[in-house]
Amino acid sequence: MALPEVVPIRAKRRHPDLFARLPHDLFKPLASSNHERYWMLLTALHRQRFGPDAPLPPAEGLPTREIIADIEQQLEDNDPWVDDEDGSTTATSINARANMILIRLVDTGWLERGRHGAERVISMSPKVGHFLDQLVSFADSGPVYVGAKIHSIEGLIDRVQEEDAGGDVLMEAAQQTRNLLQYVRNTGTVVRDMMASLRNTTKASEFVRQFFDDYIEKVFLGDFRALRTQGDHPLSKRYAIIRRVDAIDESPIDRERLINWYEENQFQGNRPRAEVQYERDLFRLRELSRLDEYLDRLDNELRRANRQATVYLDYTIRTVRPIDQMVRDAVKVLEQETERLVPDPFPPGFLASQGALALSRSRTPRPQAAPLRVVQPTPRELAVARLSQRAMHARMVYGPKMTEYLLSQAGEASVTNDALETGTVPQGRAYQELARIAFHLRAGGVAAKQAARSQTPGFVVTPIGDTEEEHPFISGATFGVERRMPRKTT
Repeated sequence: MALPEVVPIRAKRRHPDLFARLPHDLFKPLASSNHERYWMLLTALHRQRFGPDAPLPPAEGLPTREIIADIEQQLEDNDPWVDDEDGSTTATSINARANMILIRLVDTGWLERGRHGAERVISMSPKVGHFLDQLVSFADSGPVYVGAKIHSIEGLIDRVQEEDAGGDVLMEAAQQTRNLLQYVRNTGTVVRDMMASLRNTTKASEFVRQFFDDYIEKVFLGDFRALRTQGDHPLSKRYAIIRRVDAIDESPIDRERLINWYEENQFQGNRPRAEVQYERDLFRLRELSRLDEYLDRLDNELRRANRQATVYLDYTIRTVRPIDQMVRDAVKVLEQETERLVPDPFPPGFLASQGALALSRSRTPRPQAAPLRVVQPTPRELAVARLSQRAMHARMVYGPKMTEYLLSQAGEASVTNDALETGTVPQGRAYQELARIAFHLRAGGVAAKQAARSQTPGFVVTPIGDTEEEHPFISGATFGVERRMPRKTT
């Protein structure tokens, strides 16, 4: 019978190369002693000159004098800077420092310098501009409204079911689902970090301000309360979205249409990779069913944060009471010989009686440990153990044993599998390993070839046929074994 199809062993995917798209020295200004001021300068240039909210810059770039004027304005508003490794010093003039900062931004890749006629111009490459836009969005992110995200994903899934829709709509829906789950999952971590930072706050007013500003307004999900109180919240549609995704996957027409789009537009005719990407996007959409798990975990973090805030505020309120004055009044009353006005600290009865006192601890001596029993195996048990060891050793196949077997069977000649002897257990195990190596070599993977070389030193195993052939003990496809000739040295 025909052997099952062997999928080639793919090489491990390498890590994404960030600096293939960005300049290598791009992060130097943000890692310097003036990193906060460089960040303020870059965000100002992004907002006024190169960002999506800025006026459209000329195609050839902005005049250098305008960029220097912007840097000078930032230096005047956000001084003092400290002496940095770029050579700029606070002792020089603002114009000189602005020129030095501009040179460093150009050298590290944030800006690009060029010429338009006789005038020098400054521009920002599209890749660096997109990266800066991502950083600004990350630093300026606010609460996420889950209902709006669910509406967007639902609309994309409806669009996928249309006949003229491509896989790009499915990819966008999967990406939005992944981003939503990632945000909800990370919100709990943000809450823990925020509460840990609030523990160092000594003033109650500062604690209350940070708790309500940073926690309620910035960290809290925009419509989190509605998720738990409204029965008709858009989040209730997540299972309907999952059912639509299953319907798309079960429809042969939709499945073939989307996989064909991936194959033609994403992977240039590579059908297996297109199918893998299609299944990955469907898996991300089905992950909406785990949203309840993330929300329950976030509930626990929020309850813990509320308890911590309540305990802190209650302790703060208690500590502002006039404790010193109360102690002085109590001492003054006790010093007076008149009738006592302070009640007893304990009520009469069981709490102040001898029966409420704790009993002294009694030590219980530990019993002596029993001696270890020495068991002497019988001759039959020793014989069975030796036989088991010999059987296990006979079944083991490693480099020296494989070399000894191949030398006894092949020697200097080339042989096929039908000429190899399998009369004993070690010979049968060696033959089985050779058949397994030949089976994996049909995939043509690099890892399989390296494993074959390590298991058959001095010999080369070559798969010959693709159909299974009969054998007295182990059936399989035909393969050959030949001696590896040493390389000739010149």
